[in-house]
Amino acid sequence: MDIVKNEKDEHRSFEATIDTDNISLRHADDLLLAQLGYKSEFKREFSAWIQLIETVAFSFSIMGVIASVSSTLIFGLDSGGHVGIVFGWLIPCIFVLTVALSMAELTSAMPTSAGLYYFAAKLAPSEYGPLASWITGWANIAGQTTLVCSIDFTCAQMITTAVAVASDGAVVLSAGATFGILWGILFSHAIVCSAATNVLARLNVFYVLVNVGSTLAAIIALLVVSGDAKVSTKDAFTLFENNTGWASNGWAFILSFTAPMWTLTGYDSAAHISEEVAGAATAAPIAILVGVVATASLGWIVLIAVSFVIPSVSDLLSSELPLPMGQVFLNVLGKRGMLAIWSLIIVVQYVTGAAQGVDASRVVFAFSRDDALPGSRWWKRINPYTQTPVNAVWLVMVVAALCGTVGFSETALNSLAGAAVIGLYTSYAFPIFLSIIGGKDKITPGPFTLGRFSKPIGWIAVSWVSFITIMLLFPPGLKTTAQEMNYAVVMMGGVFIFASAWWMLSAKKWFHGPVTNVDSPRKDQGETTPDHEHSSRSD
Repeated sequence: MDIVKNEKDEHRSFEATIDTDNISLRHADDLLLAQLGYKSEFKREFSAWIQLIETVAFSFSIMGVIASVSSTLIFGLDSGGHVGIVFGWLIPCIFVLTVALSMAELTSAMPTSAGLYYFAAKLAPSEYGPLASWITGWANIAGQTTLVCSIDFTCAQMITTAVAVASDGAVVLSAGATFGILWGILFSHAIVCSAATNVLARLNVFYVLVNVGSTLAAIIALLVVSGDAKVSTKDAFTLFENNTGWASNGWAFILSFTAPMWTLTGYDSAAHISEEVAGAATAAPIAILVGVVATASLGWIVLIAVSFVIPSVSDLLSSELPLPMGQVFLNVLGKRGMLAIWSLIIVVQYVTGAAQGVDASRVVFAFSRDDALPGSRWWKRINPYTQTPVNAVWLVMVVAALCGTVGFSETALNSLAGAAVIGLYTSYAFPIFLSIIGGKDKITPGPFTLGRFSKPIGWIAVSWVSFITIMLLFPPGLKTTAQEMNYAVVMMGGVFIFASAWWMLSAKKWFHGPVTNVDSPRKDQGETTPDHEHSSRSD
């Protein structure tokens, strides 16, 4: 009995130690957030026990591997065939890693849901801080919102592909029907993303299992079931076909970079949920890097498997299915096999859209908290029941639905993907640029730092983003019409004109960058006292 009693006492002591550690960790996070100028408004329910797993899961969920590869296979097929599929993925991933490394370093130093536009404000010269914050914030919100739309749009295309296969081609849904499905998905995501943080945290671990499991299942199924029908290793890696209409094969190949650039977006989500994570200064940068490396690696393996089972690129491009990847699975696995694995891919894509919806809503909340959006007083409200920014969630979904109107064009995915990448990567690169030209000296490094490699890696990252932004503004083909043009330039141009005009006419007079909503930390207690009033300038 004494032994049992001692064991119980030791167990209680151990649990008490864990609880104390969790409380201390959350308190340290809140103090760091207060030093950055914000009071803690979210519950930190991405728990201390499994904080790293849950945060990595969230970052990884936004870049759903098999679903993203299935959505964007068309880019590689058009722009290089087998070479475009394999190396059009690999090359950009190497450069994206430099962006992720720089992003992880900044996030470790400044873990706040404001994320990138907060980084820009603190890294810029003081007189240009507000403008730097304004540019970065608007670029990020534009990218975040169009990314929600593009993910859910491809989810709708996946559903229409499944319907076509299930009906043996008898039912081919129109663009209008696809748009209706998109709206239904966005509505459901609005409900899911309004849930409490602890619900989302637990779901994301499940999301990763489905994501990785579906990816591995697709790789094994394609390679095993195809048997001897595979192309040669030489053809799988070196056969080049230009189906873009551009005369230059080099330029055609570069256009295949759109696929991995669109897939490897949203990993800044680890920064945007940092106020809901315990130990954010360590967990968030690790989540960024693990998410990018895992997605890039698994995606490349999937595409190598796909390249081996495509005997004819031209035949695949002539498929009537909305997404060519559906035809790949149909050719190799047959109708039942295709529908089985395609159902899992739809689930992955749906979950990816939900994770991105959470990310985008946190950005809207943070930017509104600093009074930088029209109607900020509505979007910065935290629901008292769920402790999440429900109003911001619904705003994101409504705007994403409006962006979905480009779905009536033939190059809808190209336009949405281009707009998302341009907006997001511009917001990634701007703070990195400010950091490497001297801004880094103004901040205290976090647990994750690149040390002497920070500037070289940062310059590579900024140069890559500059190049890819220009590339994504080009149309997919040499000749364009109103239906075939790349609407990314229209979408991002509209945001730029609106944000610039508002800045010149009004915002520069009252927007001073991130708004502090806590008093200075008390030196005697090391605690903070929140302000009871938070001025609102743009309502």
